[in-house]
Amino acid sequence: MDITGWRQKIDEIDRKLVELLGERARAVHEIGKLKALAGLPAYEPAREKAVFNNARNANRGELADRDLLRIYERIVDVMRQSEMDEMGVPKPPPSDGLGDTELDPEVND
Repeated sequence: MDITGWRQKIDEIDRKLVELLGERARAVHEIGKLKALAGLPAYEPAREKAVFNNARNANRGELADRDLLRIYERIVDVMRQSEMDEMGVPKPPPSDGLGDTELDPEVND
């Protein structure tokens, strides 16, 4: 396959990723509604750790675990904020730049 073909493949994969992220966001919103009704917190560190472990365990090696987890940190950060918005939780004040899910404090995206 030439560069054009590979780029078309990437575009197709990106469309699938967007669709899957949309499905994930819908699930997160539904969980946020259920948490709000039950009076549960949006932030659950143990659950986030399980999400990272699930991603790491599914990794077939095309990406280093560290790189895959950096991507998942960002996904989880965005999804958590979306869930908090769904739950009506006020946004916290700006932090020092390190996200709650930052696995490695030296990683500064």
